[in-house]
Amino acid sequence: MSNVISDETIEYVGILAKLELGEQEKEQAKKDMASMLDYIDKLNELDTEGVEPMSHVFPVNNVFREDVVTNGDDRDNILKNAPEEKNRMFNVPKTFD
Repeated sequence: MSNVISDETIEYVGILAKLELGEQEKEQAKKDMASMLDYIDKLNELDTEGVEPMSHVFPVNNVFREDVVTNGDDRDNILKNAPEEKNRMFNVPKTFD
């Protein structure tokens, strides 16, 4: 483990995360954080020359469709469901005065 995490760093991360850590938890957090940083260092050793950055491991493409009206103006059939209609519109009770 080449990455050494200080007590101050653990305290600061605990404050940011709003965690109250006991002494054993702080020691375990230091080990875990150092382990994560070591793994990142290991990944940085990889040759990524010519590798294009990606946001997802699978190809993700938007599927667009033509914006076409399919149901048209079917107002008369729709208004058959209205309990009451006025001027070819739904007439509903007032909700406030």
